[in-house]
Amino acid sequence: MSKVAFHTLGCKVNQYETEAMAELFEKNGYEVVHEDEIADVYVINTCTITNLGDRKSRQFIRRAKNNNPDAVVAVVGCYAQTASEEIMAIDEVDIIIGTKDRNRIVELSNRVRESKEKINIVTDIMKQHEFEEMMIENIEGKTRAFLKIQEGCNQFCSYCIIPYARGPIRSRKLENILTEVDKLAKSGFKEVVLTGIHIASYGKDMGEIRLIDVIESVHQISGIERIRLGSIEPTIVTKEFLDRLTKLPKACDHFHLSLQSGSDSVLKRMNRKYSTDEYRKIVELIREYMPNAGITTDIIVGFPGETEEEFSETCRLVNEIGFSKIHVFPYSPRKGTPAAKHKNQLPGNIKQLRSKELIKIGDENTQKFNEKFISSTLDVLFEEQSKISMDFIEGYTTNYIRVLAKADTLFEGKILPVELEKVQGENMVGKILY
Repeated sequence: MSKVAFHTLGCKVNQYETEAMAELFEKNGYEVVHEDEIADVYVINTCTITNLGDRKSRQFIRRAKNNNPDAVVAVVGCYAQTASEEIMAIDEVDIIIGTKDRNRIVELSNRVRESKEKINIVTDIMKQHEFEEMMIENIEGKTRAFLKIQEGCNQFCSYCIIPYARGPIRSRKLENILTEVDKLAKSGFKEVVLTGIHIASYGKDMGEIRLIDVIESVHQISGIERIRLGSIEPTIVTKEFLDRLTKLPKACDHFHLSLQSGSDSVLKRMNRKYSTDEYRKIVELIREYMPNAGITTDIIVGFPGETEEEFSETCRLVNEIGFSKIHVFPYSPRKGTPAAKHKNQLPGNIKQLRSKELIKIGDENTQKFNEKFISSTLDVLFEEQSKISMDFIEGYTTNYIRVLAKADTLFEGKILPVELEKVQGENMVGKILY
């Protein structure tokens, strides 16, 4: 039996697409093996959000050929889309696909295995206006499932390469979403995470339908007990949105609201579509409707021209909002974006110092948020044995607190009430109430 191995970088969308490609190979008689094993085909699903993603992609390309010099190496995804000629120049690469036509991966791999030719099928993604279906049918697991409902982005933030890598917004047909959710439910999944490149824009290319309509439709499917949203643009959260969302018991009280900066002047240079005051009001609205909501975010530090005062504004806003968790990224210039051309690029040591400072603030806020739930009883969807201790299992509350609990049984895929007893790092430890 022929073997294929995958190496996936980047976001949950990439992980979803890797699963879909792996299934295509399995349907065509391939065995999927670990990336470190000897395989006939290696697929590198790339990320290009940072220079580090590009570098990691190139490292694995070379590692794959070291594992098996006769293997076919296929490079797909965002880095392949934005730098196909650069990747074509890498001797070890045989196939370059990009962010469309991934359904052809098996056909092209078989062709190259026979002909030894080099193939690049990357085309102009800005001309792509149809959602590329990559439905996963053979689903394993019993906990959370990520479901891609949308592709592309029209925001064009000044620092971001993704609109050029993924193209314009394309929404998945609702009937196809519901078909896949039904399969997930029948496979035993309890939670579905709606994800995409910019899910807040869902439906804008289809007419009247919007993201909240998808959530309401998914809510009707028996067997699914939780619906969680991936990262969303803050401005989608309105009173009408929350009026409808809070009528859905399966909707999780967790929002990943991209902030990127707590300084209005930096947000303007980033070409973000909101102010810090608007962001504050959105958070206040969420907490009015869902007082225990977990609010997580992404923040870029060291954006070109960011002054000490602008960074201080970000720190103050983070403390004011009290996020349950923040992800901090030092700014990484991406060739082809307006911000990369900015003359006032900050040195790496300043970016690293600001990252450390903001991470510390974020960790303190996570602890304060978690401490509010000591002695509370919350439902936890248990997912796996804890990596911290073999005697514990771990899972997540609806508001995205990771909980560890002592148990003799794994309880994978079970939602159980847990009395939260203490904070341990960024997690909480509790007792299962059988």
